[in-house]
Amino acid sequence: MEFRAACTLPLGKGEARPPHIRKDRKGWAGYFCRMEKLSMDQLNRKTVDEVRVAAKAPVVMVLENVRSAYNVGSAFRTADAFLIEGLWLCGYTAFPPHKEISKTALGAEESVTWKHFKKTADAIAQLKAEGYKVYAVEQTTTAVMLNELEAMGEKIAVVFGNEVTGVEQETILACDGCVEIPQWGTKHSLNVAVAAGVVLWELVRGRKLN
Repeated sequence: MEFRAACTLPLGKGEARPPHIRKDRKGWAGYFCRMEKLSMDQLNRKTVDEVRVAAKAPVVMVLENVRSAYNVGSAFRTADAFLIEGLWLCGYTAFPPHKEISKTALGAEESVTWKHFKKTADAIAQLKAEGYKVYAVEQTTTAVMLNELEAMGEKIAVVFGNEVTGVEQETILACDGCVEIPQWGTKHSLNVAVAAGVVLWELVRGRKLN
């Protein structure tokens, strides 16, 4: 089966259109074209050096006591994809160089700026000193739903906790607030790497990055 998608293109003045192209009221032509996967060359991917010097979204992801190094590697890859300021690793969260991180990061540990802190409190203190608003991604009595968070234009850091116990209560109290991902099923629980992708996309999607 061949899948085709609706496409549009402008017709020049007096330009003849091929028989398979239908001109609409606005002078554009609507037609059907094959959907084809882009090649690696067509993705216009930045080099590691270009990513390092590129303008970043003012967002820092903090991982607290994340046990799985594979999850950490996935976080690196997500941080690279959304071109955020950095990834801060706290407590016993694994950090590069690490075989399991490399396996899922696919080289993103080379392009993403990262730091390691023995204590999450030290990371939060430094973030606040640098002007970041710090939010724990956690289900709490005062959490704001992610889609209702008004953070555009702010420097923001988001803390993700352990796969089982979540963000530590002491860490929650040190944050400026909490953010919750809306969920409607029975689990109300997401893998930390999945949660990071959801939250970061919501935080960067309104920002213009090149």
